[in-house]
Amino acid sequence: MCDTHRTSSQGLATVIVGWLATAPLQAAGPVFDTHLHYNAEDVAHHPPDAIVAQLRANHVLTANVTSRPPELVLRLHAQAPGLILPMLGVYRTPAEKETWTDDAQLPGRVEQTLAKGPWRAIGELHLFAGQRRSPVFTRIVELAASRGLPLLLHCDPAVIDSVFEQLPPPVVVWAHAGTYPHPPLLRDYLQRYPGLYVDLSVRDQQVAPDGQLDPDWEVLLLEHSDRFMVGVDTYRTERWDSYAEVVGEIRKWLDQLPDSVSDAIAYRNAARLLGSAVGD
Repeated sequence: MCDTHRTSSQGLATVIVGWLATAPLQAAGPVFDTHLHYNAEDVAHHPPDAIVAQLRANHVLTANVTSRPPELVLRLHAQAPGLILPMLGVYRTPAEKETWTDDAQLPGRVEQTLAKGPWRAIGELHLFAGQRRSPVFTRIVELAASRGLPLLLHCDPAVIDSVFEQLPPPVVVWAHAGTYPHPPLLRDYLQRYPGLYVDLSVRDQQVAPDGQLDPDWEVLLLEHSDRFMVGVDTYRTERWDSYAEVVGEIRKWLDQLPDSVSDAIAYRNAARLLGSAVGD
C-alpha cells in the first residue's frame, strides 16, 4: 500500500474512534462499502447530496464508488471527499460492458484519466475466461500494477489465474466472491494468491441463507478474516432504494462472527487495502 493509503488509514482509525465514542449504544457498527455504482441513470433519482446523506445515515464510513461515465463519481467525490473513494470505471456506455476487451483505444484513455484524477482503484471490469488473453485487459492489468491500484474484477476463476501470471501482479478484489462462490474453491484461490481479496456483495444468501451464517462460510471467514470485504453493489437504480435493507442483511451475518473478525470484514480490511477518503 502506498504512503497516501497508510496516512489515510490512520485518518480512518481516528474517525472510527470518534464515531464509536459518540454513537448511541445500539447504533449499527461502521461499514466500508467496497462495491458501489453511481451511473448516469441513477443521477435523476438520487442526486449526489442524497447519496451522501444515505451513506451517512447507514453509518458508512467510506464508500468505494465507480461510475459510468467515469466523471460522475468525481462529482460525488466533490460532494463528500471525506466519504467517497473514486474507482475508475472504464465504461462510457452500457454497451461497453460487453465490448471493452476489444477496444484498442481503451488503455490509452484509462492511462490519461489515471494521470489527472484521485483514483484509488480500477473497476468493475466484467470478463469471462475466453477474454482473459485480451491485449486490452493485459494492458489494464499492467497499469493497475504499476500504480498500485487494486483491480475489481467480475470474472471466472481462469481470469484470476491469468492475472496472477503477470509480473508484477496487481492486487485483485474478486467481485461477488467470483462466479462460483463456493468455500472450497475460494479457500484454494486465497491460499494460492496472497494478492487476492474477496468482495461479498450480492452473496448474502450464500454466506447466510435466511440470515443464518452458513457453517462452511463461517469456517472460511474465520480462516481468512483478513481477505474479505463487504459491499452492496448498486448495479441498478433500485438497489439505491433498498440500500438500508441490504446493509442490514450484511450486518446481521457480520454480528454472528467474533468482534475482531466482524470488524475486519466490515471495514478494517478495506481501509488497509484501499485507504480512506479521510484527510483527502
